[in-house]
Amino acid sequence: MKQQTREKLEHVSVATLATALFKRGLRNQVLQEVHPISHKGKNMVGPAFTLRYIPAREDRNTLDVFRNPEHPQRMAIERCPKGHVLVMDSRKDARAASAGDILITRLMVNGGLGIVTDGGFRDASTIAKLDIPAYHTRPSSPTNLTLHEAIDINVPIGCGDVAVFPDDIVVGDADCVIIIPANIADEIAAEGFEMVAYEDFVTEQVKAGVSITGLYPRTDDKYIAIFEQWRKDNNR
Repeated sequence: MKQQTREKLEHVSVATLATALFKRGLRNQVLQEVHPISHKGKNMVGPAFTLRYIPAREDRNTLDVFRNPEHPQRMAIERCPKGHVLVMDSRKDARAASAGDILITRLMVNGGLGIVTDGGFRDASTIAKLDIPAYHTRPSSPTNLTLHEAIDINVPIGCGDVAVFPDDIVVGDADCVIIIPANIADEIAAEGFEMVAYEDFVTEQVKAGVSITGLYPRTDDKYIAIFEQWRKDNNR
């Protein structure tokens, strides 16, 4: 992704991006029931690298599978490109962990930008202290092998009821995570960045006692000139 696009998305909330996507007919891009373990002070932004889990079957999922160097969970951690976000389809099932602090530490050291699951992480309190954004449903201690089999990497998946394709842009803020189709990421970033400026203007106006009617959303054209003057005055 373009560095300019990344920098803009680092300053736009998921809520604002959801509105920009809604304008284009995309209604279901926010991952459901997926939240940060601890917010790192700025947005997580990066292309998606995916891992897909399926239901575990007892004859296939024993601890011995980790002797296989090509085990998909390990491959996902080792092969996730620098600057990407590892997104996992854990079937919205947090009864078994999608990963733990050691694997996520390895992802971080390799340059992974973040990690997302619609399941749970074990060692969540330790992960919260790592310098990598991590999003899940809730803490979970049992090994993934009890319920999930890692089956494939970097393929289309579903995570939190949202379709995620490799290299879609993943943005996570202090609330939740949204998926932006890669082909429109640049325009969504530009529009979202502009929306933030207007929202900051609106917030200032509302705090000063101005009614939201006609102001937010802007349906009264008188606010066009007022906003433009505000931008000049505030170098926005």
